[in-house]
Amino acid sequence: MDQSAQRRVPIEPQRVDAPLTSSAVLLTLALTDVSAGSDSVATVRGVLADLEDITKNVAFRDLDAALACTIGIGSAVWDVVTGAPRPAELHPFREVVGAVHTAPSTPGDLLVHIRANRRDLCFELERQLLDRLHGAVTVVDETIGFRYFDARDLLGFVDGTANPVGDALPAATLVDASDEADPNAHGGSYLVVQKYVHSLAAWNRLSTEQQEAVIGRTKLDNIELADAGASEQKSHKTLSTITDDAGVEHDILRDNMPFGSPGHGEFGTYFIGYTARLWVIERMLERMFIGDPPGKHDRLLDASTALTGGVFFVPPASLLAGLGD
Repeated sequence: MDQSAQRRVPIEPQRVDAPLTSSAVLLTLALTDVSAGSDSVATVRGVLADLEDITKNVAFRDLDAALACTIGIGSAVWDVVTGAPRPAELHPFREVVGAVHTAPSTPGDLLVHIRANRRDLCFELERQLLDRLHGAVTVVDETIGFRYFDARDLLGFVDGTANPVGDALPAATLVDASDEADPNAHGGSYLVVQKYVHSLAAWNRLSTEQQEAVIGRTKLDNIELADAGASEQKSHKTLSTITDDAGVEHDILRDNMPFGSPGHGEFGTYFIGYTARLWVIERMLERMFIGDPPGKHDRLLDASTALTGGVFFVPPASLLAGLGD
């Protein structure tokens, strides 16, 4: 699509702001052939162009179930899939290596985030999308998430408390047209995903008070605890709060979902971070894995291991729709 055509299409974001639901599917996909003009690329472009209609075909079964689907595109295939100018910050996930823990970078060309308040709707939309994409992609990872009690993670703490609301939500998640540093990303969102598995045995060896000090909030009623002193070990809450050089705090949207299988001893959290500024999440991960100051890593990582790491850009729905032209 040429740039003049893009300017004629109204900017309509994907459903980055869809509400937290009781069920979700996270699919990481890799194209089978990334060469320009390949059948794989043509098939992917066609499915992305039809994403809104495919989603509507499933959503009509229960309009109150809040079915939504957002798709992010990775750096390696952005050019060949979209033909659009690159967002300024789009690049592969940068591995973060600390003295004790590592945030790995893992493969993935597309990230499909399906969510609804009914598991069957998530299942059906995933089935239809993969049927349409058959032969064009391989599934790198499939994770089924669920809401756990009152939006808690499997460690027992409420997750996503600091999420922006109201007018602050689009400001935190969508690249604004006034952002001169990222003119090609207007109406889109950067997406970072990581799959963490927890050692509940290690976590449960800590007392409730010790767990609260690690997280930075009380476990029962989710009250924020005071920040640690300059020379003390910082909590997860403090390390994941990012301010710029001017002292302005930058929010992100966390759509984290628990996942797991007690029968297989698997307990985890799928981190899903939407942001208008990729550097915010990257600085957060550096503070967590390397520490602030370096050497004092996030103690949550002593019970939580990152298995995957991916960066994607969620372009406007209007850009996806234009891929079928």
